[in-house]
Amino acid sequence: MSAKYQAYEEYKDSGVEWIEELPVNWVATALKRYCNVTDGSHHSPKIQSNGKPFISVTDVGVNDINFEDSKKILIEDYQRLVQEGCKPNTGDVLLTKDGTIGRATIVREDFPDFVILSSLGLLSPLKKLLNRYLYYYLISGINIDQMNSLIHGSALRRMTISKIDELLIFIPSLPEQEKIANFLDHETAKIDTLIEKQQQLIKLLKEKRQAVISHAVTKGLNPNAPMRDSGVEWLGEVPEHWGVWKFSHIAPIITCGIASTPTYVDEDNGMPFFSAQNVRDNKLTLHKYNYISYELHELLTRNRKPEKGDLLVTRVGAGIGEACVIDIDMEFSIYVSLTHIRVIPDIALNKFIMYFFGSDYCKYLNHQGTVTGGGVGNLNVNNVVKYKIPLPNLGEQNEIVKFLDDEGVKFDNVIAKADSAIKLMQERRTALISAAVTGKIDLRNWQVANKENKEAAL
Repeated sequence: MSAKYQAYEEYKDSGVEWIEELPVNWVATALKRYCNVTDGSHHSPKIQSNGKPFISVTDVGVNDINFEDSKKILIEDYQRLVQEGCKPNTGDVLLTKDGTIGRATIVREDFPDFVILSSLGLLSPLKKLLNRYLYYYLISGINIDQMNSLIHGSALRRMTISKIDELLIFIPSLPEQEKIANFLDHETAKIDTLIEKQQQLIKLLKEKRQAVISHAVTKGLNPNAPMRDSGVEWLGEVPEHWGVWKFSHIAPIITCGIASTPTYVDEDNGMPFFSAQNVRDNKLTLHKYNYISYELHELLTRNRKPEKGDLLVTRVGAGIGEACVIDIDMEFSIYVSLTHIRVIPDIALNKFIMYFFGSDYCKYLNHQGTVTGGGVGNLNVNNVVKYKIPLPNLGEQNEIVKFLDDEGVKFDNVIAKADSAIKLMQERRTALISAAVTGKIDLRNWQVANKENKEAAL
């Protein structure tokens, strides 16, 4: 930690191998001695479109709960679960304990009434444990490491109530807990503000990149080029010498993958099977995919196989219309969440079409009558073939592609720096919390700096 933070004057052996020493007045003990631990419902009532919130792991964020997107249950089921002890009280702490381990939130007075699923631990601190101190201890790196060690090797990542009971926690006096919580509230708020600014920068950069792509593939690179009406309402004017093509004329065959989820096999007995998760930021990513049998692969690729240079476009989810050019020599087949496109090379460059799918014009098309189905939506391939696409000659397409490649590198470099800054700040946040809740720094005399006090008063 920074030299501006002082250590305690005196430490003692903690009696724990992985923490070594604690301030002499701190206690190392099992969580159950300072906190009552239960969990939520072990059965799920019928989910409704409206009703009382039924909160699970996916709804718990950074000391907050996403009630808007949470599941809802009937008032009768809610009342029954309240009687079963599944309703948290104000001041309780919720801990994610199944699947994603170690997110937590304090139940606030302004939260609506809700009940919880068993994937959440319900922790009610006793009188000698401050809930804000407990919150910070639970999310500290030292405690998350402790929890992970208790579920090592388990097929299902799950913390049981008995394991949470036995979690080791380091307890200072209540006044010290208050000081530590106040310090962490203050310092993490500053860090979170800096992180949010970097996240906003990344958002703005992506929007700017989107605008650059949109302009280049619909208006060209020459600001002085004579323009004409494209005849397409949402496309507007295009350069006078460009053509406007029906998509089916540049890509006569557009195919989708298998609609039903196949039986997966292991790597030694099958062929790669890609889905929408393998297309991100105009790149084919191989971070995760399944395998299907050789027989099914041969059936799916009997008429046409995806090849290097072809296009893949996502059909479902929040990233509908994301495209990439296949840049590997690898045989695979695709799920229905992907569309396979092969353009006529004498008319269009596959990479120009990839950028076209990233334009505002194409995104508008993707969400105006071409996306069908409820929920996450589904790109309707039968409508994609009717798209009207502006095209210059191959030489100009190549110039535009090169320009967008170069601009993309510039944007990616700045975004990467912002991502790196966020990572460093998150690491600092984690280290600061761990140092505070293990007594590595003495915060008993901490107070907000005079300058900050004056600014706050203003």
